[in-house]
Amino acid sequence: MNINNVDIMHLKKGEVNLGTSIMAVQFADGVVIGADSRTTTGAYIANRVTDKLTHIHDRIYCCRSGSAADTQAVADIVHHHAQLYTQIYGEAPPVATIAALFEKLCYENKDQLSAGIIVGGWDKENGGSVYNIPLGGGTFKQPWAIGGSGSTYVYGYCDATYREGWNEEQTIEFVKNTLALAMSRDGSSGGCIRMCVLTKDKVERIFIPGNELPRFWEGKEVLGSAERVSATSV
Repeated sequence: MNINNVDIMHLKKGEVNLGTSIMAVQFADGVVIGADSRTTTGAYIANRVTDKLTHIHDRIYCCRSGSAADTQAVADIVHHHAQLYTQIYGEAPPVATIAALFEKLCYENKDQLSAGIIVGGWDKENGGSVYNIPLGGGTFKQPWAIGGSGSTYVYGYCDATYREGWNEEQTIEFVKNTLALAMSRDGSSGGCIRMCVLTKDKVERIFIPGNELPRFWEGKEVLGSAERVSATSV
């Protein structure tokens, strides 16, 4: 499968950007991936309900951030090669192989692309696994990965909250809360939350509309500052 010298169109003016919040989290039986749904063109919100979770193979999805045109083109190319892999070898490709294809494309075209990818999925060799491919290429296998413009606001929350050994329900709640928090802080993230649970037995899509997003942090900043002022005055 030769993927050298790929010709990918890059939008120079009025670029449609997935200024975004994306993440994937590994748990005992698989992976939960999720993303917001806002697509922007400069300061203009071009689409409020974009689906940034892209099907690559039966049990493998990716989350996309960066230029919408670039990430769609790269995902289409990898999807094509994933189907070829199955035809040639008679089985599904490992998640690591798909991540390597993304990394190769992103690295070899790094001067023409604006694409940050998170790959999550399940395979029979390794179970659930998550790979982060940041801008410019590179592959990093992690128990959880976040990306996009909203990720800068929630690294501390993720570091403080994540625990190994979570089950599916706990992992879904973590992804939902993290994305909601990022969307509340980042002007380029918003809309609704789309999630997908990938295990040996299922691919389950989950949709959280904008009016049902968690707001567990609201008021804590004000209450905390009031308590500190009271303690200082005493």
